[in-house]
Amino acid sequence: MTPRRGRGRNVAARQKPAASAAPEPPAAAAPSAELLPDDDGHLYSMTVDLSVLEALGINLYSNAAAVLSELVANAYDADSTLVAIDWKNHGSKVVVADDGAGMTRQELNDRFLKVGYKKRLTEGLVSPRWERPYMGRKGIGKLSVFSIAETVTVYSTKDQTSNGLQIKVPALEEAIRAGEPYHPLPVNVPKEYARRGTVIVLEDLKHKRADLTATALRKRLARRFDVLHQTPPEEGGFYIAIDAKNITYADRQELKKLEFVWEFGEDRMPGEVLPTGITRFDLPDTVSSSEGWKVRGWIGTARRPTDLTDDEEAGSLKNIIVLARGRPIQEGIIEKLDFSRIFGNYVTGQVEADFLDLDGDYGDIATSDRQRLIEDDERVIALQKFLREAFVKASDQWSEHRPKKEAQDVLGRFPALKDWVEARPTGQQEAAKTMIGTIAALALEKKTEAADRATLFRSGVLAFERIGLRDTAAQLGRLEELGGLQAADLLPLLGSQEAYEAGLWVDILRSRVEAISTFRSITRSDEKEKVVHKHLFDNLWLLDASWERASVGGKMEENLRDIHPGLFARGEQGDEITGRIDIRYATSSGRHVIVELKRSSARPTVTDLQTQGLKYFNALDSILEQRQRPDRDIEVIFVLGTPPRTPTKTSRQTADEHIHDMLKGMNGRYVLYEALINNAEHQYQEYLEASDKARDLDKLMASLDQAESE
Repeated sequence: MTPRRGRGRNVAARQKPAASAAPEPPAAAAPSAELLPDDDGHLYSMTVDLSVLEALGINLYSNAAAVLSELVANAYDADSTLVAIDWKNHGSKVVVADDGAGMTRQELNDRFLKVGYKKRLTEGLVSPRWERPYMGRKGIGKLSVFSIAETVTVYSTKDQTSNGLQIKVPALEEAIRAGEPYHPLPVNVPKEYARRGTVIVLEDLKHKRADLTATALRKRLARRFDVLHQTPPEEGGFYIAIDAKNITYADRQELKKLEFVWEFGEDRMPGEVLPTGITRFDLPDTVSSSEGWKVRGWIGTARRPTDLTDDEEAGSLKNIIVLARGRPIQEGIIEKLDFSRIFGNYVTGQVEADFLDLDGDYGDIATSDRQRLIEDDERVIALQKFLREAFVKASDQWSEHRPKKEAQDVLGRFPALKDWVEARPTGQQEAAKTMIGTIAALALEKKTEAADRATLFRSGVLAFERIGLRDTAAQLGRLEELGGLQAADLLPLLGSQEAYEAGLWVDILRSRVEAISTFRSITRSDEKEKVVHKHLFDNLWLLDASWERASVGGKMEENLRDIHPGLFARGEQGDEITGRIDIRYATSSGRHVIVELKRSSARPTVTDLQTQGLKYFNALDSILEQRQRPDRDIEVIFVLGTPPRTPTKTSRQTADEHIHDMLKGMNGRYVLYEALINNAEHQYQEYLEASDKARDLDKLMASLDQAESE
């Protein structure tokens, strides 16, 4: 690519950079005598309508970065090689100095103080020394300084002669309201500013609009100008320095966030300014071959949408800035593209379209603040169509390559997950990687991201086992068409089925281990009965694992009056039986189970249990009889911390027989909390140890859970 004069992008990385400060000043210049004062003795005069001042100056710009962009553009147009911005006293005073052509006193009046001065009409289309196409067009950018400063002082030196003036915004507004010209105050040029070029000093800043650090200003200006990779100053290169340090690609915060980048045409960013391992793609650069309209620049995607919104100093990076002649002409264009794919949430970039700012018969299509374009212009319509097509192509490539890249990263961090992928049949491994990459690439809430992603990985592994089973079954179906199955053909199906079932069981078992642990904790700490009731009701398998699939219609804390609408439990004498059952459920075989729980520390007698148990047994039997139900098989279970107390001087064997006899009339029995816990642990641990495949998956799940906690 042939570098453009003064704006070449393929040379500067190997060249010595410009000095990080403005050139040394010559000897102090003498005041100018070329322009005589007017009849009232005024050297400078400025005339502007108040509505113009407010609309195009005071109220048009909302932040310091946009204002200083106008001054930087003016310095570029003045053939400067360096514009140095000093952010004095944390931004309480700003000095913008360039080493450009400077202005005489006459030129200060005719150009700087004249609102709407159009240099392209009076001075030509390019700058005289470096032949740069002018950035400025409307001649109103100078008004921007009044939006952040109440006092503006200008020093300019040309042909060894220095001139200075000072503008006070309140006095300017007062003169405008009085219908009189405003006369800036002539000031002496300090020795340090008496050098070729122009120095603008902004004071009495409006802090809400100028509330930026020097670092934040660097980051924002770095995104607003395509002047970061230039030719040397002696060849017309242009540099921006803040506090004596040049802005470079290193200040482009969005470049550090990129995972993929698409570059238009042959234009390329130097590889050293991009993150290591970034994936690069090419896009066409011709918007209109008949008109010769082309673009340069790039679009890129971050790994997460939040990567483009978290930099408070640089502002939001989630947009595409459109530049023309090296400066912004459209701050954001994504919303204009009618593009709704998720790709748009991850994208940032810079598109340089100089054809948007053509001279000659083409009109000016930029708004006054150069942040938006007139949308019905043929150039804007063509650019939007071109970018929409580029987005579609980039989005398709992103959707294809991103899961693979994310999968590679995840498998490098989780060896157990990598082992699982490699254990898949050859035909399933790429699909497994795609599934993992898709989960890794999902945008999740930052606070719960690690936990949510670990859960998704676990669910994805189990779901993939099931999908793999279906895929293998389909292959077996095709083998049948070829003439039948051999034993070796059946093994993959059995293996996949085992893996899927084991995977499902591992998930269940892991949740049950947690339930057992919780149950042990709340019983040992003697929690309130309602807490124990709720946990046992939610995990009835703790009583008997065989019941879980057969139980129906479970109720907790059930009032006897609510068992069946309109029916009341009656005793032998016809009186109503009242009370509340802890837990009741029925099995599919027709058995009705009543569960009564006591706190772990409670020591009821067997007589207490008999009295309570018979009451609920008779109540439920009465309801079932009134409903004319033949399935009146009722069982009462008491869950206790210790065995029920029996009469003294009774042996253990005799006590057990006594308890059995006392509870026999209600098909009753008791179980101890500790026995429930030990039995449950033994039963499920035994299953885990019996299944090698389940144990392997359990290790994988444990590694994902550990990653979640980290």
